[in-house]
Amino acid sequence: MADTTDTARSLERPGGGRNGFAFLALFFTVFGLAALAGMAGVFSPVMVIVAIPVLIFALLLLAGFYMLQPNEAAAITLFGAYRGTDRNPGLRWTWPWMGKKKISLRAHNLISQTIKVNDQRGNPIEIAAQVVWRVTDSAQALFDVDDYMGFVSAQIEVAVRTIGARYPYDDFEHKEVTLRGDHERISGELRTELMARLAVAGITVDECGFTHLAYAPEIAGSMLRRQQAAAVVAARETLVAGAVGMVEMALAKLSERNVVQLDDERRAAMVSNLMVVLCGERDTQPVLNTGTLYQ
Repeated sequence: MADTTDTARSLERPGGGRNGFAFLALFFTVFGLAALAGMAGVFSPVMVIVAIPVLIFALLLLAGFYMLQPNEAAAITLFGAYRGTDRNPGLRWTWPWMGKKKISLRAHNLISQTIKVNDQRGNPIEIAAQVVWRVTDSAQALFDVDDYMGFVSAQIEVAVRTIGARYPYDDFEHKEVTLRGDHERISGELRTELMARLAVAGITVDECGFTHLAYAPEIAGSMLRRQQAAAVVAARETLVAGAVGMVEMALAKLSERNVVQLDDERRAAMVSNLMVVLCGERDTQPVLNTGTLYQ
């Protein structure tokens, strides 16, 4: 079966509106002629008959005027058929029987509601996103979706849920891409996801990112304790690695300079004492040995 998705879409094309100032001058001219014919009709009934259609034509001209602000467009339709989009700001004119649907082309800033999502590991998290978007194709926005503003809000929520479930919130070992630790990458993927979803409505996304990202309240306390424990373990690993290096350096210097000769037992005792001194959380109290090395 042939795919008719692309052919069913409306695509914006220019057309439909004209410079309103030229028609404003024409309106005053026609209206002036109708007024003169009406005044002349006092003396000649024929001029009254001439003045009526001229006045009707002037009123038709008047009904065709409309105004466009900067970054605003008007989609022109004729009995439901799309005829083109007018993007020229200022006073514009078209035939009064042509329909005109105005749409803003300005940038919109939307902050989504905070929603609860299960991340890749199944942990419930809360996410809210900020999205800057604009209409690029007025025909698609007006005719291919029922309510493009509501469509944008719904698709933002779906995209946020999709990205939130794709990655874990955090990785204590720093080996995976996470929502909290890779903000630029996650924001880029969220923008790509939104662009794909909003293309059908002729909408582009300028920028986006998370405004709120946290564990859900029911697990926030447990995850905080886990983070604290992971931080303690990481600090201990760094401390032990540094202490081992210092002990190795101390033993190497003692052997290199022949300060003292230690057998395996005394070397092990010295290593134990140095590790206690370097890794202990409290200040150590020195013990003076007044005897020999082995007493």
